[in-house]
Amino acid sequence: MKAYIALIIGALSISTSAIFVKFTDAPSAVIAFYRLFFAVVFMTPLFIVKHIRETKQMNKKDWAFAVLSGTLLAFHFILWFESLRYTSVASSVVLVTLQPIFAFVGGFFFFKEKITKSEWISALLAILGSVIISWGDFRVSGEALYGDILALIACAMVTGYWLVGQHLRKQFSLITYTYIVYGIASIVLSGYVALFRYSFFSYDVNDWINFILLAVIPTLFGHSLFNWAMKWVNAAMVSMAILFEPIGAIILAYIWLDENVYLSQAIGSFFIIVGIGAYMFGKHVKRI
Repeated sequence: MKAYIALIIGALSISTSAIFVKFTDAPSAVIAFYRLFFAVVFMTPLFIVKHIRETKQMNKKDWAFAVLSGTLLAFHFILWFESLRYTSVASSVVLVTLQPIFAFVGGFFFFKEKITKSEWISALLAILGSVIISWGDFRVSGEALYGDILALIACAMVTGYWLVGQHLRKQFSLITYTYIVYGIASIVLSGYVALFRYSFFSYDVNDWINFILLAVIPTLFGHSLFNWAMKWVNAAMVSMAILFEPIGAIILAYIWLDENVYLSQAIGSFFIIVGIGAYMFGKHVKRI
């Protein structure tokens, strides 16, 4: 029961990410930088005390994977946060949730993985949902469609981050993997911020509060609860719980941001969640 409660709290925690981004006027790259930078700062004591010795086992190939993974994560956050400037929380978060489908497509084209008929149907449902959302947003405004496109690219980036990171996650502890990749992503983002001459410090108290909340609630607290719950529930159950992120984000956006949900967004979200849910359930059944 505690594990299921943890999954619910974790899903609610990661649902706040888009809301905190909406609450700050700082550039997207700056928000992304401080989200990961503060997460690294908070993780440093634990990493130094218990996990720093693992880095001695990393070879050049491991570091290359870590750099690529961190770079993909950095640009995922830049693109996703930027998408929230143009489109609604509902559209952006739901489209970013298409990660399993992007992984499915990547596995088919790059690793020649066999795809079952049910998996194709699941993917087509999710793709249909994204088309419905994008078409509805296009009818609202061209800017909303642009935000949808950014969210889809951000989804592709984070899928690449997961695929590349698998190599490291199998060899090292979660803390070591997360600390190194978050650290590299922070360095990449700091370079991006400096290149475009954004300020690192000229932000008000509200912005700084949201930077810290992003690092603590969705980044450390939310994902940590998922990892803790995996001791008692299987990975498929955790993956299904993550599908509640867009639902939670939409509800929070309605309460805190007064964002209404259009019919096209509701229908599209339904198809995407059903498609991804069916895909993840099929994967779980196949393993059994």
